[in-house]
Amino acid sequence: MIVGKRHIRILAASASLLLAFATSVWAEPVNVRLATSTGVIRMELYPDKAPITVANFLKYIDAEAFDEGRFYRVVRMDNQEQNTIKIEVIQGGLMIGDAPPSFPPIPLERTNATGLKHVHGAVSMARSVPDSGTSEFFICINDQPSLDYGGQRNPDGQGFAAFGHVIEGMDVVLRIQGMETDTPDPNNLQYTSGQSLLEPVRFISFERE
Repeated sequence: MIVGKRHIRILAASASLLLAFATSVWAEPVNVRLATSTGVIRMELYPDKAPITVANFLKYIDAEAFDEGRFYRVVRMDNQEQNTIKIEVIQGGLMIGDAPPSFPPIPLERTNATGLKHVHGAVSMARSVPDSGTSEFFICINDQPSLDYGGQRNPDGQGFAAFGHVIEGMDVVLRIQGMETDTPDPNNLQYTSGQSLLEPVRFISFERE
């Protein structure tokens, strides 16, 4: 049987996730540093609590995949008229609508299993349906319990996979959240209408410390 390079990458990625899960009991927090065009954000990741999600995130960092990343969406109380349940976050990653993810999607590590909640400064994995997370992530501004397991921001009630916390640079996060966003068509409001940054914030570097 001939195995292509893509299959090799997927097998290697799966193996690394299994190894991360097997060794997570002894894992220490991992610090990473994101330099953006607006300032530096430092995060602490928790492989002991969310091993699959952290391993996936570090794969993107180690592969320098985030070098083309952006913060491109901000959600404030004044720009989510169409959303019944309100949240406050900034979202970034590789803008998957334009390019395929580098690695396959991962299982959803629910907050009722990890014990990590969507509190102020929490870092979490964006998704659509369960088990669809890849490279897109968000940072919470203020506590957001509707994003935890059982919360109804996503109607399926499964919540999102929190896996880290901002330890420095929340002033940068707040600055990004306050930036100018697009003007939605009031007659055709989509789920994210009015939440796209007019000038996305570029990732300059993203690396382990």
